[in-house]
Amino acid sequence: MSQTTSNNSATSESPPYEVDECRGVLRVYSDGSIWRSSEPSFKVPVNDDGSVAWKDVLFDPTNNLRLRLYKPANFTSSTKLPIFYYIHGGGFCIGSRAWPNCQNYCFKLALGLQAVIVSPDYRLAPENRLPAAIEDGFTAVKWLKAQASAEEPDTWLTEVADFGNVFISGDSAGGNIAHHLAVGLEAGSPELAPVRVRGYVLLAPFFGGTVRTKLEAEGPKEAFLNLELIDRFWRLSIPKGETTDHPLVNPFGPNSRNLETTNLDPILMVVGGSDLLKDRGKEYADKLKSWGKKVEYAEFENEQHGFFTINPDSDPSLKLMSVIKAFISQNSC
Repeated sequence: MSQTTSNNSATSESPPYEVDECRGVLRVYSDGSIWRSSEPSFKVPVNDDGSVAWKDVLFDPTNNLRLRLYKPANFTSSTKLPIFYYIHGGGFCIGSRAWPNCQNYCFKLALGLQAVIVSPDYRLAPENRLPAAIEDGFTAVKWLKAQASAEEPDTWLTEVADFGNVFISGDSAGGNIAHHLAVGLEAGSPELAPVRVRGYVLLAPFFGGTVRTKLEAEGPKEAFLNLELIDRFWRLSIPKGETTDHPLVNPFGPNSRNLETTNLDPILMVVGGSDLLKDRGKEYADKLKSWGKKVEYAEFENEQHGFFTINPDSDPSLKLMSVIKAFISQNSC
């Protein structure tokens, strides 16, 4: 056993101690070691009644990343279904396509939107700090391009999916990823042809900045996503030595891409009125609108961060489903 000596007395080195914890499923220790639970932080039953068919697919063998595909089980129409990506949240540190809350919401999306849902995983921090998750988002959509062009396609997908009508959504950290996909692919998504992205749905995207917004500074400490947890997620996920004005965190940071001159497909920005991230979402929508971008803003009064997955059968969640469905209808080819 290694020892240190102080005041002429030998003492054992202190064992590692916990320095960070995230919703009971991630623990980071002083020696850099990490513990992850095999259980989800949201322990709810999976509501699989057979009305939605689903399966898992390996989309990135190098990083052993999978995505989960969903479609209405009894779909028989000759008209193919739009494709809707749902990228999960979790502050870039926790979450999975396989968590029950994510799976249940994808069931709702598949039936409510009458769409094929693609729910990809991505590498998590702090083991894999940003930009890993952003890179995995691009890999997940390029996987779809490969499916559209395959000589021997997966007919489970290709028989029902309209590759010319793709929408990319993300929840919280997933909304941040969706933003970077919108910026990186630009309007028309030419590098994905024959796949065509028609729009993006940013669900309370996880953005940050060194200057606090009013709601971040003054919002309730008991919020579902409170300021201390926001700061912890950023501390664990941004590149070491960087601040929250990093371009991957703050879309309007000093070194961020100029969005005024970037061609973007239509965007739907969704925020909860009581979400500490609301001000950043509204600023994003307002600035892009002022620059002539096609942006729709939907704010749900008094709703917390992630309200649509926490209670997907609530009136606001059902209204949100209608808003998303209308956005898809308005922007489909």
